[in-house]
Formats: sequence, structure tokens, C-alpha cells
Amino acid sequence: MSTLEKIIRERRSVKPSLMNGKKIIPSIIQQLLALADWAPTHGRTEPWRFIVFSGNGLAQFSQQHADLYKNHTPEESFTNAKYQNIIHNAEKASHLIAVYMKRQASQKIPLIEEIAATAAAIEHILLGAQEQGIAALWSTGGMTYHNSMKQLLGLEEHDQMMGLIYLGYSDEPSPPAKRNIALSEKTVWKD
Repeated sequence: MSTLEKIIRERRSVKPSLMNGKKIIPSIIQQLLALADWAPTHGRTEPWRFIVFSGNGLAQFSQQHADLYKNHTPEESFTNAKYQNIIHNAEKASHLIAVYMKRQASQKIPLIEEIAATAAAIEHILLGAQEQGIAALWSTGGMTYHNSMKQLLGLEEHDQMMGLIYLGYSDEPSPPAKRNIALSEKTVWKD
């Protein structure tokens, strides 16, 4: 338990701008995906799906993501700084994994359970990355939840984008651990 506790407590979100550009070997990415594949899943639907970007594919996706922002944001809300940030966000990352929930045709399993299963798969990736000394960020920014992202990635109508996971290495120290609300305030015991 102490090893697992250490990994969980030390896991932090690291912005891609703080990554150093060092590349992760593909076999480690494959190991992270294999961990994700063991997430709990009601009815064994295994709804998690991954699209892995690296190298030129990552640069191309970043440009496409920025163009979605430019093309689908009202002029009064659009900022060039955000547009440029989306383009350059992944320059120091090694890989980006777009994660989505694949909705079963039967829709037998409640939607919330399929989303929760996919979120658990994402957490497995994040914990595995922490164990490997890999910096990670589960991002839902930019156009992640916009319908245009689903179209870009070829998702079907009832599929749900869950986020973009940026992975890389960082030379920055992790910030100290903290919780804003005491566990005792979030727990009710009934004997």
C-alpha cells in the first residue's frame, strides 16, 4: 500500500509548457495504455478509446485544434494569445493522447457509468505516468468538448470526448501536496 499511496499522493498536473521536450519511448506509452485497459467497467463494455499523437502528428493535431478554436469562437471572444497557446502547447510534450468514451450501440449501461469507466482509465494512465517519472496533464481546455473536435477525430454522435492527456518529461520540481477541504468535511460515517 505504501508504494501505491506514494504514487497517488505525489501525482501532479504538469502544464505542457513546463515539459522539456525529451521523448518517451513508444513501449512506455503502450504500457500506460495497457494499464488504462484494466479500468473497472460495468458489463465489460470497456468504453475507453485512445488516439495517440506524437512527432509530426502532434504538431498537426495542435494546429488543427487551434484552427477549430479560431473557426468556432465568436470574434468578440477570440484571442490570438489563446490561439497561439493551443498551437504551441504541445511543442515540449512528447505525446498527446485524445481520450474518448465510445458509447455502446445498445446503450444498455447508463451513460454516467461509461463516463466513469473512461475517467478511471485516464487515472490509470496518470498514475502509471507518475510511477515512470513522466509529467502529465489531463486537459479539457480549448475545443476539447466542442462538437467540432468530435468531427475532427471521427467520433460518432453518442461518443464523448473526455480530454487530452499531454505526456512528457519535466525538470521542474513538483509543487507540494495540498487539499483545500479536509477529508473529515467530505466524509460521513454511519455505524
